[in-house]
Amino acid sequence: MLPTPPSPDQNPKPKRRAGLAFWMHAVLAECDRVRLDFAADPVHDLRVALRRCRSMADGLMVIDPDKNWKAMKRAGRPLFRALGELRDVQVMTEEVQHLGASDDPVARTLVNYAAFREPELKRKAFTALEEFDRQRWSSWCEELPRRAARVRVGSAVFKHMALERWTEARELHRQAFRSRSQVAYHRLRIGLKRFRYTVENFLPELHQLWKDDLKQLQDLLGEVHDLDVLWVRAVQLNAFPDVESRTRWRARITEERHQRIARYRQKMVGEQSLWNLWRAALPEGKQIEAAGLSRLRIWASFLDPDPAHSTQVADLAIQLFDRLAGAGLQTEGAAPRLREILRVAALMHDVGRSKGNRSHHKKSCDLISRLKPPLGWTAEELQMVGIVARYHRGAFPQLRHQKLSQWSAVQKAQVLRLAAILRLANAFDSTRDGRIRRLEVRNQNGLLEIAAQGYSAQDRMAKKIAGGRHLLELVYRRPVMVKPLRIVKRVAGS
Repeated sequence: MLPTPPSPDQNPKPKRRAGLAFWMHAVLAECDRVRLDFAADPVHDLRVALRRCRSMADGLMVIDPDKNWKAMKRAGRPLFRALGELRDVQVMTEEVQHLGASDDPVARTLVNYAAFREPELKRKAFTALEEFDRQRWSSWCEELPRRAARVRVGSAVFKHMALERWTEARELHRQAFRSRSQVAYHRLRIGLKRFRYTVENFLPELHQLWKDDLKQLQDLLGEVHDLDVLWVRAVQLNAFPDVESRTRWRARITEERHQRIARYRQKMVGEQSLWNLWRAALPEGKQIEAAGLSRLRIWASFLDPDPAHSTQVADLAIQLFDRLAGAGLQTEGAAPRLREILRVAALMHDVGRSKGNRSHHKKSCDLISRLKPPLGWTAEELQMVGIVARYHRGAFPQLRHQKLSQWSAVQKAQVLRLAAILRLANAFDSTRDGRIRRLEVRNQNGLLEIAAQGYSAQDRMAKKIAGGRHLLELVYRRPVMVKPLRIVKRVAGS
């Protein structure tokens, strides 16, 4: 008789060891493990869990401005550092036992130093563990993963984030092989670790393909770092009784270090390097710009109390931009990115409402100005986004304004034009009901005529639209008339 197969409840599918929720709960579980005796493995595992949480927070706080991301990072920092000092002496003991015989005087000195320091560092780590606010961390275990879940794992935004991490790590790789210093290799190790964690937690399909190589590279650079720390500590302790022992240990550490760097080079240098393999799977060209736009849109959605309104305003603003260009009113010297700058300014124009309605247009500009430009965008373009959003309402732009005064006459004209378009587009959805969907523009006989489907001169939004068109009249130096757009329905068979 065949055995009865186990039910799903008897043989549950193992939980994926990735994601913010997993690692935040892992921190609490590892705190219980490490408390028993602060042994090497639990200390290492708790540091790994904390590091992963902090690394994910670094990425997520770029798209979610919630203050709890920074608070979570800050809460784990003292414990992470205290465990790091303890981990260093524990690793030193392991390295010395691997490199030197038990009767070697240098090995004895280093092992005795580690044995002397370890109890003190365990007490320090215990104090940091006692001061770690587990209750607050537990509340974040529920709240922060919910916020993170608003962005789909594997999405273009996370591929864009991974590309930024790849770019940073690739530059650190160049610096390390140019200078060959201990500090440079240590920075490379950290940069590669950030790339690895981003892929592991936000791009599971790519991680499945790359995980073995990423772990091996991380281990190799980690061992290089441990050897560097061991040599520095041995020199500080004056652990060498004579020149011969110093030369012998230096040669052994250098040999071990070179072996690991050589294995790293095999995978990471040349046309077939893993750098090129990874890069081929990440966004390129127009994909980078599109993913950067998605990232800015998501950031705005976390702050904007009415993102549907901002999306509608962005659509109307782009219609106006295109129709004005089609009517021969595209200004000379227009930058190729003006259309996207206008779109992003429209999507972000109300983020200041998260700080209160009073002068929210100024607050929007301030919030946007603090953003780090995503890959594919420049600081100047993002600054222009902020100023255009700033003038979607309120006083008209002043050319002597501090943020405008440093720009060229062409750039100032571009800002005025985009602000005028955004201001009118915002007025077209002043009732926030999405009623006006389609716009047409005609430029003839010195008059700019804008036809809007769903518009009525007797409607309560007409006054807002009348006010919203004035800046456009100044920019194009002609009167603007807004009227209803008549849609002619075709009769079947006509």
